[in-house]
Amino acid sequence: MKKLIFILSTVFSSFAYGQQHAHTYLFVPGAWDGGWDYAKVDAILSAHGNIVYRPTLTGLGERVHLSSPGINLTTYINDILNVIRFEDLHDIILVGHSYGGMVISGVAEQAPDRIKQLIYLDAMVPDNGESAKDVCGDLWEPMTRGNIKDGMLLYPFGVTKSVPPMDVPQPLNTFTEPLQISNPMARKIPAAFLQMTKDGKGSPGHDKMGIDKARARKWKIYTLEGGHYSMREQPENLAKKLEEIVHE
Repeated sequence: MKKLIFILSTVFSSFAYGQQHAHTYLFVPGAWDGGWDYAKVDAILSAHGNIVYRPTLTGLGERVHLSSPGINLTTYINDILNVIRFEDLHDIILVGHSYGGMVISGVAEQAPDRIKQLIYLDAMVPDNGESAKDVCGDLWEPMTRGNIKDGMLLYPFGVTKSVPPMDVPQPLNTFTEPLQISNPMARKIPAAFLQMTKDGKGSPGHDKMGIDKARARKWKIYTLEGGHYSMREQPENLAKKLEEIVHE
């Protein structure tokens, strides 16, 4: 009987902890990527009592049939804004990976009242009037050389997979459209930058695109040892680190 009571009390305590500390995560994938890449992270965070949304941006992932050179950064921002509006989301932990930093910056500009925290996952951090191309700086030309075709930017780092789920070409306009960010309320949202490191160090090129600006804005900085695609390579560690950031 005592054992049963102990088990029930443990289950209840775990449930109560999960309910008390549950958060709503909204993931925005990086370039060429899709919501499919966050399935394992979703499963882990959901098992801990959180609510997770991992939409795919128009024309990418399972929405590749909608791909068009006319898609731009505004399209992607509206993709995420409409998830927030139609799901009636509030107090969101908005996580943007890599190129996704452009998107979450634009979303924060338009819906700052819905966002509890911004997390830039090894992501681009744009200044007002910058496009992703601008943020890339000197890395843009070598990255895109020979990889632009019919208004699309092909995945520039070699073929990772040839069957779904996989990275797919992304409209060039999504990289060249500048982002206007001037809402003072957006700047008040707590923001954190999670840097992926190798032997404890980041990449100088990547640092210019993100963490240097994050430090200048006095955001909280965190690190995780591993490659750029932590959601693929170490989803358990990524989920743990995100929960650490949010609960701090």
